Amino acid sequence: MLIASLQNPGIKKVVKLRRRTYRDATGLFIIEGYRELKRALDNHAPLTKLYYCPPLYQGINEPGLVARCAEASLPVFECTPAVFQKIAYRDRPEGLLALGRQIHRTLDDLELPENPFLLIAERIEKPGNLGTMLRTADAAGASALIVCDRGTDIHNPNVVRASIGTLFCVPLAEAGTAETIAWLKARGIRAIAASPHATQPYTRPDMTRPCAIVVGAEQYGLSDEWMEQADEQVRIPMLGQADSLNVAAATTILLYEALRQRSQA
Repeated sequence: MLIASLQNPGIKKVVKLRRRTYRDATGLFIIEGYRELKRALDNHAPLTKLYYCPPLYQGINEPGLVARCAEASLPVFECTPAVFQKIAYRDRPEGLLALGRQIHRTLDDLELPENPFLLIAERIEKPGNLGTMLRTADAAGASALIVCDRGTDIHNPNVVRASIGTLFCVPLAEAGTAETIAWLKARGIRAIAASPHATQPYTRPDMTRPCAIVVGAEQYGLSDEWMEQADEQVRIPMLGQADSLNVAAATTILLYEALRQRSQA
């Protein structure tokens, strides 16, 4: 089916999914882009439909993804460029946009390895930062990412975009801070809290054993509860005038320190 009308009811519903209230009401979210859709398919994300526009493709592999969706009995809708531009979230759309069902996991849903290495993000406000942290967690081999007292919607289109689809392959759970602290202690997982006010350098703690790196909100950092309950506090040296790094940048440094220690153990 070719959709050529901007007034198509289905198209209007896709546009509404940019709003968190509508995403929460429908339980759906937007997955836009080739890499994002491929990772969603590779990791068996529950998709509901696909919109595609061949004139906007940026490579030669897009038809293969459309075919995979069709073979999986997913409803597929071809759109004119004008219609696709209306539903696209990106400035330069790639001609692929799917809708998926939201998945909300709890701590009990996580299946951890024998020696887990976790990332915990408390009250992250910017979806681009959360998406970048997911991407880094995937690259560094983190066992899971736990979002505590979430400040942003994990199904925000910018989270999907910044994560380049790793939202679908990194185990992700949501929980409260007190619940997460108790869960870590029950499993013997040490919490390492990152703060500009700590005195211990981030390279000192032993990250080869079960551990969780904990980072906080962009403006205020970690809550007092985390700072008081963490097993260790660490800081990243700041030699210039800035007193802290962007939370996603700091997370990258900390995760790769854990990876370095574990690869040499």
